[in-house]
Amino acid sequence: MLPAEFTSRMKNLLGDDYDKFIASFDESPVRSFRVNTKKISEKDFITINPFGGEKISYAEGAYYFDYDGIGNHPYHHAGMIYIQDPAAMSAVASVDIEPDWKILDLCAAPGGKSTQAASKLENGLLVSNEIIPSRCKILTGNIERMGIRNAITTCSDVKRLSNLFGEEFDLVIVDAPCSGEGMFRKDETAINEWSTANVNLCADRQDEILSYAKDFVCEGGYLLYSTCTYSPEENEMCIDRFLAENKNFELVEVNENVKKATADGVFFDGCKTENISFCRRFYPHVSKGEGQFVALLKKTNANYINIKRENALEKLSKAEEKIVFDFLDSTLVSYDKKCVRKYKDSIVYFESDFVVPKGIAFSCGVTIGTVQKNYILPHHQFFMAMGKEFRRQIELTHDEAESYLKGNTIPCQCENGWASVLINGCTLGGVKVVNGTAKNHYPKGLRKN
Repeated sequence: MLPAEFTSRMKNLLGDDYDKFIASFDESPVRSFRVNTKKISEKDFITINPFGGEKISYAEGAYYFDYDGIGNHPYHHAGMIYIQDPAAMSAVASVDIEPDWKILDLCAAPGGKSTQAASKLENGLLVSNEIIPSRCKILTGNIERMGIRNAITTCSDVKRLSNLFGEEFDLVIVDAPCSGEGMFRKDETAINEWSTANVNLCADRQDEILSYAKDFVCEGGYLLYSTCTYSPEENEMCIDRFLAENKNFELVEVNENVKKATADGVFFDGCKTENISFCRRFYPHVSKGEGQFVALLKKTNANYINIKRENALEKLSKAEEKIVFDFLDSTLVSYDKKCVRKYKDSIVYFESDFVVPKGIAFSCGVTIGTVQKNYILPHHQFFMAMGKEFRRQIELTHDEAESYLKGNTIPCQCENGWASVLINGCTLGGVKVVNGTAKNHYPKGLRKN
């Protein structure tokens, strides 16, 4: 049952639309996915799509679906798709991301908005942060699954990040922790934890996050703020407070397709932002999905805050070079030796010139593997991100893929050595071929029962 104080607030907020909003709680939540164009084009995916589904109008490569077990399907394991609420997709879809942008996602787990943004990058960079270590592991795992190469995941609070990053990002995403009103239809815990006191507590925390986030945005760059709640205190009022204190930011309109699928931001007594309607509200009675709020802010001028930091990436030793390059020469068709570096105890492939800060990076670029005495033990991410560049590639049928995901070996006609295994041209993982048998290298923690 919805809290009485919540329904009273929503009735005041929605007026004549309140009955439609309440009626939406009698409907089942909708589900949707995005095609990961880092792995497969939308055009090619359509020809093999087993999940069906109506196309979502405002997000590229996105579809509603009604298919049981989609998270266990080989296509999901291969990173062809990312399951994400349609309302949540509207935030990143609000801004036109350029392929060379540097993007910082401050509250990123489990990775929906990060991976959606990264799908638009070619020679850009994603820094994806999550303060809770257990959630940062999930975030890192999703970035690995999706085959994203030029990404850094960090595990830090925004205050600490502010000492390491300056005004160097074209887009900063703040998907702020909130009271979760937009999740009430599918999350009873959010209902039980709701109170006006919690709404106000969240609003204070959101103000604090934004006070740091603004200093990461370059001149002409964007600050994308979103929540999954309806309360004005956490949404329009938060934006209004921010703009009153930061005259070098302006509220701008979102993409037209997102605008059509959402309702205008609401005015409130004391609002100083004339164009507060540029904010967008995603309601389940307006479009399919749960609740979401989005505001897109542009930075008009900067203070040119540049922070020097010590690079966590190191050069390989001469002994490591011999082992690593012999391995890569025998495994990959081509690669750039300049991109091969050492990060902590791992050998990584990082194509950006971005200086990776010491002390907070959870992962960096593509983890190739670790040096074990005189050989390389490859990491799962190496196969997922660079599998199509392997000298040895094994294409699996659906049944073979299901067997592989359970940890079984695969008979194959392939020369000995490390190989990537693929389904419909997308990397699923790796194997080591020994005399006609592909020995499974799929991580035990990811295997199907």
